[in-house]
Amino acid sequence: MQRLYDFIRRHPTGVDTFWAVVLFAFAMLGVVQTPGQHRVPAVLIALVLSFVVALRRRMPEKMLVLAAAMGVAQLVLDVEVNPADFAMLVIIYTVAARDGARWAARLALVGGLSAAPLAAIRWPVEKDGSVASHVFFAVITTVPFVLAWVLGDSIRTRRAYFAQLEERATRLEREREAQSKVAVAAERARIARELHDVVAHNVSVMVVQADGAAYVLDAAPDQAKQALETISTTGRQALAEMRRLLGVLRTGDAPESGEYVPQPDVQQIEDLVEQVRGAGLTVDFKIEGTPRPLPSGVELTAYRIVQEALTNTRKHGGPEAGASVRLVYFDDGLGLLVEDDGRGSAHELYEDGGADGRGHGMIGMRERVGMVGGTLDAGPRPGGGFRISALLPLKPAH
Repeated sequence: MQRLYDFIRRHPTGVDTFWAVVLFAFAMLGVVQTPGQHRVPAVLIALVLSFVVALRRRMPEKMLVLAAAMGVAQLVLDVEVNPADFAMLVIIYTVAARDGARWAARLALVGGLSAAPLAAIRWPVEKDGSVASHVFFAVITTVPFVLAWVLGDSIRTRRAYFAQLEERATRLEREREAQSKVAVAAERARIARELHDVVAHNVSVMVVQADGAAYVLDAAPDQAKQALETISTTGRQALAEMRRLLGVLRTGDAPESGEYVPQPDVQQIEDLVEQVRGAGLTVDFKIEGTPRPLPSGVELTAYRIVQEALTNTRKHGGPEAGASVRLVYFDDGLGLLVEDDGRGSAHELYEDGGADGRGHGMIGMRERVGMVGGTLDAGPRPGGGFRISALLPLKPAH
């Protein structure tokens, strides 16, 4: 049955032609009873109406006009109603169901309403019947034409409704794809900030260690060796994180084999502080409150803020600068306070947007804090130095 149904859908004109032949055969059975002088016109009209059924889907408007002309010819030539007139019902339904010219649908409705009354007047069933009986018969014979038009119009409306639903679904799908692309772009921007943090922090450590190793190379070879080992370790960590971040940016490529470094958390801040101390920066680190598990986004944000703040201290604080890091666990959030007593950084570096493309680290801090629904305050301290304070809620703001 499915094959037959598919064949019918692929060959609509062939199916209509088959039914046209069947209709013409039934019409010929009626022509046999037609008087001799009307037999030839009846055959021609039946043939044309069968032709209307065969091409109703290819040229519906033209076939409607042709069927109307055959109806007028029947009235004029006194060819009585025969089975071929069923083609008028078919073409009325076809035109009403098509989403084509509206004049054709209106003409089909007018033709359907007038065909039965005109036929009742031209060929009355009871010549001596009352007017009421003639009117009743005309109304009854008009009903099939009206139903054919109403059914076709309903089919057209339903098709238009489903087409609108499909168009809306397609539009929503395009919107979802656009939103996905925007989300991917935002994620890539976040990864770019991650990459900036990794490079700025680790390269700063490597530069400080390299300068120290060059300074004590002759006087203290052991310290120079330790500094070179720190440079090697820091470089490997930087490469591992850069490989992880750049691997995410490679869309369409197969993921690289090997394990990536996990995202840093609050517990690794102490390791970060020790690493910075090893690079020569004095850092005081304290934890207040009761440590407890935090959302991964909050932990990553806290780690990156401390990392960026200490990196800025090394870059802008001066040779004798010291820093302090405070982590405070509240009931509903995590507080961060990073201060240094150096000379501070230029004002435009901690303004939103920076100047001439500078200040991306501070911009990244603000965006990270904003993503978890927190607040950030950054600026020079009274009496010198720089201060960064942040409050990260445990639940994102609605």
